[in-house]
Amino acid sequence: MADIIFPEGAVFIYSNKKQVGGTMHSHHYHDKFEIYYMISGGCNYFIDNKSYEVMAGDVVLIPEGIIHRTNYGGEEHARALIECSDHFIPKAAKEKMGESVYIFRNPQITRDIHAIFKKIDEEYKNPDEFSAESIMARMKLLFFFLARNLTASGIVSSKNAMIENVIGYIKQNFQQDIKLSGVAKSCFVSPEHLSRTFKRDTGFGFNEFLTLVRLQHAEKLLQQRGTKSISEIAYSCGFNDSNYFSDKFRRTYGISPLRYSKSFEL
Repeated sequence: MADIIFPEGAVFIYSNKKQVGGTMHSHHYHDKFEIYYMISGGCNYFIDNKSYEVMAGDVVLIPEGIIHRTNYGGEEHARALIECSDHFIPKAAKEKMGESVYIFRNPQITRDIHAIFKKIDEEYKNPDEFSAESIMARMKLLFFFLARNLTASGIVSSKNAMIENVIGYIKQNFQQDIKLSGVAKSCFVSPEHLSRTFKRDTGFGFNEFLTLVRLQHAEKLLQQRGTKSISEIAYSCGFNDSNYFSDKFRRTYGISPLRYSKSFEL
């Protein structure tokens, strides 16, 4: 496949897969906007602090920096996934949809949405000198189409007040020494029950999610480290061992915290 050259600064990553899957493991959040289209099958999609049952025809919109994970439950499915920079998103459409519209569902226009994704797929797999501008145009058409039909979209989430409260607590107190047992006690449930429910509803283990939230905040601090040491940043994000923090960061980002922070130095 020939390379498609987009305007400078424009990032576009596309994949189209049909497979039998369990849980999709990834970086869990991105520095780009993500558009996920469920072609067939379904999955449980955890986004930010809620779980959504996604079905064929649904479009999932995830702004940058939002923690998410899919769980397919071993079922066969097909989906299209696009990660892109703001170059592809019309400002007016983005403002109308807001930052918290994650699921777009409208069976009346599924055929039209499917046609747009099909054309993007064709351009990406069989590019010529016009493909970059054609993909740009079709992406903007997709966002305008979604924004115009936003009020007709049915957004369904599987609400679990306990898990939403736990996630809220973690996000507000990640700098503290948080233990599963202590959080379970505050919820009046056993640690085993909270652990099972958290995993079922989010796809993450309790400690896995806590570590991810801490790493996400550490990432931001490392980008503007100044005179702070790596240890200071680790402790300020809730890690009580800087070596453990460095190991987790390297495993997640593929680079050491020090090298990562230096990459942002002028």
